[in-house]
Amino acid sequence: MPVLGALFLQALYGAVDLLVVGKFADVAEQSGVASGSMFTTTLTGVISAFAIGLTVMVGEAVGEKNTEKVKKSIGTGICILAIIAVLSTIIIAPLAGTVANAMHAPPEAVVQTTEYIRICGLGLFFIIFYNVLAAIFRGMGDAKTPLITVIVACIINIIADLVFVIVFGWGAKGAAIATVLAQAMSVIISVVLIRKRGSSFGFSVKDLKISKWYAKKMFLVGTPVAVQELLVGLSFIFIQSTVNSIGVIASGGVGIGEKVCAFLMLVASSYMQSMAAFTAQNNGAGKHERAKKGLKIGISTAFIAGVTMGLLAFFAGDVISSVFTNEPAVIVAAHSYLKAYAIDCLLTAVLFCFIGYYNGNEHTMFVLLQGIVGAFCARIPLVMLFNKLSEGDLFCIGLATPCSSVVQIVLCVLAYFVFEKKLILKAD
Repeated sequence: MPVLGALFLQALYGAVDLLVVGKFADVAEQSGVASGSMFTTTLTGVISAFAIGLTVMVGEAVGEKNTEKVKKSIGTGICILAIIAVLSTIIIAPLAGTVANAMHAPPEAVVQTTEYIRICGLGLFFIIFYNVLAAIFRGMGDAKTPLITVIVACIINIIADLVFVIVFGWGAKGAAIATVLAQAMSVIISVVLIRKRGSSFGFSVKDLKISKWYAKKMFLVGTPVAVQELLVGLSFIFIQSTVNSIGVIASGGVGIGEKVCAFLMLVASSYMQSMAAFTAQNNGAGKHERAKKGLKIGISTAFIAGVTMGLLAFFAGDVISSVFTNEPAVIVAAHSYLKAYAIDCLLTAVLFCFIGYYNGNEHTMFVLLQGIVGAFCARIPLVMLFNKLSEGDLFCIGLATPCSSVVQIVLCVLAYFVFEKKLILKAD
């Protein structure tokens, strides 16, 4: 539940950006936030996925009750991800215009999209580092601290959005500045809290160094997950790019639809992150059967929530979308897209639990494999096909996502029996 709360508030960041801009700026500014936030969310997601390697290392060390291993895992993880955060900041900001053009931002929204990406690029260090610290807390079994920090950050983001967009009239640019400012504050709060928490097992500044063995394990576990997340993100960017070429109304509709989907998928996402930490801790304690039981209970309870979210998207998608914009045409476009996502709400409840379980078991190469198949063998080809057959109908385009989820679930179920059989043979 604390993970769900933290993810909800993180999703609220982008949603508030789009909501305030949609209500108090024109459609071009709204499209700029929709396209720009799609890119920055994907990039942040990739780094956060890589941080799963850190969550698993810390979780295993906590399960083993090995404080030295906990300190070395955290120290190595922070150093590596700090370097990645700095490099990302240096690289992304100058390429903002290129990224906006590559995403086929509508002509009237190119400037706004570029500004949003550039400003968020300059603040990527803070955006990424919050997720790094949250990964550490989850590995230690503490999901409440990230929730506390993100509550404060979310309040700051809402206030800043209202000031920068309504009072100053900065549109997409103001929304981006508000997001970076809020994430910077969340990092400062997280650092203070992790120093307090670290004192319980002797963690200090001198532990901030890269240990070769821990770095190797982090890359082995985290890299496949990060690549998988990148491929998934690119497939959704492809959807946004495809829709951008249709026009600014479709672009804004899918942008809003994706923001709503971020909330609809929160339960499944929270299960995925919690399942990874839960599985890693139980494996570290030698309790594999307990981890398996957690997977089964997770799937059954997440599915109930998935049904609820699916019904909400299908029957009330227009009401939810109207919160983000005053444009009737954009609301209709968003609802059409959300009807397809209603189906995916049921599927991701199962799929995300499996992915979290496999991440916790360090089967991250399989996670990468199923991600590749889902993105490049299903989602992207089907987007192209459905777009052509339906002549740009957003419901049909959206159906590509649940279709890819079905393929990935089949792979996950087959892999479960294969991995369990290997485990039994190894035990014998």
